[in-house]
Amino acid sequence: MSLRSRTAGAALALAVPFALAAVPADADPVPDPDPFVWTDLTPTYTATADYQYEPFAVTDGYARSDTCDKDTQNGKGGAGYHYVRTAGLGSLDPAEPAGLLYETDAGGGRALVAVEWIVRAGSGTAAPTLFGQPFQGPTTVPGVTGPVYTLRAWIWKDNPSGLFAPWNPTVTCP
Repeated sequence: MSLRSRTAGAALALAVPFALAAVPADADPVPDPDPFVWTDLTPTYTATADYQYEPFAVTDGYARSDTCDKDTQNGKGGAGYHYVRTAGLGSLDPAEPAGLLYETDAGGGRALVAVEWIVRAGSGTAAPTLFGQPFQGPTTVPGVTGPVYTLRAWIWKDNPSGLFAPWNPTVTCP
């Protein structure tokens, strides 16, 4: 077997469990991106793993928000509390999301549920894409002035609506 075949086989072996975990068994089938997107998200996991302990995010420059974001118009769920690092605004680097999303955990603390890339929306500016996904918006994000495009990746909590869905029906705001 060639090195190329073994490398492809190893990549597939790593991607399949992540792809299977992306949609809960009881959820309606949601068209998710190519399963190899989990490989593209590896730098995101690595870069944000320490932020599961919320004080580390604040220490690293993410501004804490006390406003929990939810979809009040359509009832599609919540996004949680936005933590934004202004130095990361405009980044399309998988390892440098400008935002982190937290929800209140059972102990009253905050649990990391998703990451978010945030790009300012100027007049005539088209929505960017990342991981083959178009950003949503223009919209607003707590702590960021002006309209922005956003892309959320629910990598720390399953989302029955999809990996890159803007809202997660399992995230609730107090």
